[in-house]
Amino acid sequence: MPVYLLGSRPVFPPGELAEKSGLLAIGGDLSKERLLKAYRHGIFPWYNPGEPILWWCPDPRLVLFPKRLHVSRRLKRTIRKGLFRVTFDMAFPQVIRYCAQIRIEQGQGTWLTEEMIRAYTHLHELGYVHSVETWIDDQLVGGLYGLCLGRVFFGESMFYKQTNASKIAFVALVKQLEDWDFALIDCQVVTSHLIRFGATPIPRKRFLRMLPKLINQSSKAPQGLWKCITPQG
Repeated sequence: MPVYLLGSRPVFPPGELAEKSGLLAIGGDLSKERLLKAYRHGIFPWYNPGEPILWWCPDPRLVLFPKRLHVSRRLKRTIRKGLFRVTFDMAFPQVIRYCAQIRIEQGQGTWLTEEMIRAYTHLHELGYVHSVETWIDDQLVGGLYGLCLGRVFFGESMFYKQTNASKIAFVALVKQLEDWDFALIDCQVVTSHLIRFGATPIPRKRFLRMLPKLINQSSKAPQGLWKCITPQG
């Protein structure tokens, strides 16, 4: 399959035309219009610093149906201890920067360039992108962020500075999304970590077939930022 070169208009080729690796297109920008168009079509940006923007639509696609969340007994015990406090949209700038910083500190590199951080921060300010934070006292020790369209949450990245902190953020998010009648969490690529939480790989064709209907449906989530929400325990 060819890799498509994007022009100035925020349009994409069909995700089914991606290479075996999942790479679909190159170029374009990270404007609000282009990013939202990408997610609505199951496409997301992922590239390293110094590279042009690369757009992906992998096959298979890892997804989690909220009702199928699996929480280990050990993690349930940790949650019950109440050592962590969970919030929504209270520290998005710190969360996204920690997602980049922790990976760099671990020698993994990061796709969260300054350009990416600015783009997702803008979408956060517009109410499309949300963060979940875990705290011990007043210290931010873990979190994650992702983009919300209709009844779909597109997970992007997570970090932890304390054992279990990102897991607890993830569990709180999934339970809250289930309460808000979300149908799907897009986990993008297959990882054993998320499979242990009940995520499952599905064919790209099935994912792309489900997506238009779900993102055009309304969830029970509030409009705008979620700061006023007390996450489900």
